[in-house]
Parts: sequence; C-alpha cells; structure tokens
Amino acid sequence: MAEKHEGFTADERAAMKERAKELKTESKRASAAAKAAEAEKDLLEKIAEMPEADRVLAQRFHEIVSEAAPQLAPKTWYGMPAYNNADGKPVCFFQSAAKFKSRYAMIGFSDNARLDDGAMWPTYFAIADLGEAEAARIAELVKRAVS
Repeated sequence: MAEKHEGFTADERAAMKERAKELKTESKRASAAAKAAEAEKDLLEKIAEMPEADRVLAQRFHEIVSEAAPQLAPKTWYGMPAYNNADGKPVCFFQSAAKFKSRYAMIGFSDNARLDDGAMWPTYFAIADLGEAEAARIAELVKRAVS
C-alpha cells in the first residue's frame, strides 16, 4: 500500500517561506529603480548559492533571458530565478535540481508566457546541459513568450 502523505513537504514549506520573505523584502524597497536593482542582486545571490551544476545552468539561463528579452525584470520567485513582465507577473523561471532533489534542473514558463500552440504545448523543460543549440531554443521560446 502506498504511503499516504498529508500536508506540505519540508521543501514545499521552505519554498513558501522563501516566497513570503521575498514579498516582505519587496514591500520595503523605495523606488522602482532601487527595487529592480535589488531584485536582480537577490537573483544573482541565489544563483551564487546553488551547487556548481545548477549554478552554471542558472547563470547561463539568466544571460539568455536578459539578452533575448531585456524587458523582463529579473527577480526571485519561491527562491528561484524568475523573470517578470511589465505587470509584475512571472513569465519564465529556473528550478534548481538540487533544491528539489530532482535529477535535472528545469526551466519553466507560466501562463503569462505566450507559447500557446494548439490545444496542448510544453511549459516545463528538463535541462541537463546548455550548449549552443539549447541556448538558441531557449532564446527563441523566451522571445515568443513575450511577443
């Protein structure tokens, strides 16, 4: 018989606490420019804290998104790198393999991304390496997500 689990896991609780902390920090910042600069600083600090394998992927993802869609605002979302549209809604994000004890990192697109393609389309992508072909595909998806 499968083990019955009630409530949130420790990782889920930690992610929710991280998000609450992010919201509290955001509300304390003064100007929009200061908020944007501090949000990117927070994102880069979170990337720096990641184990090397995730850190390399997250840093490259940050570079790709920043170049492909400079209008997106970098920030953290549940303790992970995310990129928001002008309405402050997340469009795409990175999930660390180590944080979620997964065998691979993931990049994802929220429902704010304009990736609709018929009646069904992918919104999460497993990422084990970020070579030139993968970088080009991610850049294309990010550009499409904000078009």
